[in-house]
Amino acid sequence: MNHLANIISIISLLCGFTSIIFSLEGHFTFASWAIIFSVIFDGIDGQVARMINSPSNFGKELDSLVDVISFGIAPTVLGYIFVYRDFHLFATVALFIYLLCSVMRLAKYNITVKDEIKNYFYGLPTTVSGGILASFILIYRRYTHLPAPVAFFILVIVLAALMVSKIKYANLDALKDLFRNSALMAAGVILAGVISVVAFYVATGVFLSEIFIFTLFVIYLLFSPFMLKSFSSVTK
Repeated sequence: MNHLANIISIISLLCGFTSIIFSLEGHFTFASWAIIFSVIFDGIDGQVARMINSPSNFGKELDSLVDVISFGIAPTVLGYIFVYRDFHLFATVALFIYLLCSVMRLAKYNITVKDEIKNYFYGLPTTVSGGILASFILIYRRYTHLPAPVAFFILVIVLAALMVSKIKYANLDALKDLFRNSALMAAGVILAGVISVVAFYVATGVFLSEIFIFTLFVIYLLFSPFMLKSFSSVTK
């Protein structure tokens, strides 16, 4: 049981590695879903470590290295090959900045005293940024005429900046406590996601799971800092 969290981290790594292989083979849908599954396993491993009370320095370092591959390297490889198969300077620079910021984000997290940040992260988590890029590409593949590729790289730069920002984002423990203590907040988040998906369905007549996933990530990106403030007021 003590190694269960590490095994889940390795499964997350496998998903990230598989995404890179799929990208190189041109299977972009599979590559995107592999990153999203890696997000899921990354969320599970930390919760498992806490449940069985076996967090360790090795597990923390393993998790960070896995995150570099699954949410740093895998999304950049996917984005580059999907949009540009040949060398493109702007794409190379933009995606390298994203990769650099994801590595810096994880390095800063590892040297931060955890007692000071029990309920939040500084900067957008790499799992969320990787999930947003993967779900964006899933949507793009369905509607190749919208948006233009430049929108993808604008998104890349914005996510890179948010990862190394000083903005506080709620972690899973804070979200669970917030939803447990504030039913109104939980209902509001769920309602926002449902409205977005229903609006897309009404406009297009199509329900896409990737739209729902993308919406969840974007809701977290936009509202998590405000939700964290609500959490602080609720817990006082």
